[in-house]
Amino acid sequence: MLLVKRRDVPVWVLPGGGIDLDEPPESAVIREILEESGFTVKVQRLVADYIPINRLSKRTHLYECTLIKGEPKTSSETSAIHFFPLDQLPPLPPPYRDWIRDALKQLPPCQKKISTVTYTSLFKNLLLHPILVIRFLLSRLGFHINL
Repeated sequence: MLLVKRRDVPVWVLPGGGIDLDEPPESAVIREILEESGFTVKVQRLVADYIPINRLSKRTHLYECTLIKGEPKTSSETSAIHFFPLDQLPPLPPPYRDWIRDALKQLPPCQKKISTVTYTSLFKNLLLHPILVIRFLLSRLGFHINL
């Protein structure tokens, strides 16, 4: 599983990001993976279209991709890039583990709510990881701390 470590909130996540105006989601995922990891990929299938239930998350299209070429290359958004065996994934913030589980089910594309990113989980993580949560909230407000 290809994961990238973010610079603004130093946690391991699936590569991805925003969709530019008039950009198809399939093109956005290819561009974002290249920008964040240095790898060129081909979209294999849409796993799911995730709908936010609050302001803590954004609508997300999750795709399964195949690596075509490239070398790991960090960027202004990523501090590390690594392929992890599925049974040795590092700690992941919500909802990434759920998304990986969904992809492994090999079901037809579905639309689901992002139910694990809640204000309750934010508060719990604030108690456990205050600096990471503060950096996450700052990034949501447009203040990125890219170390």
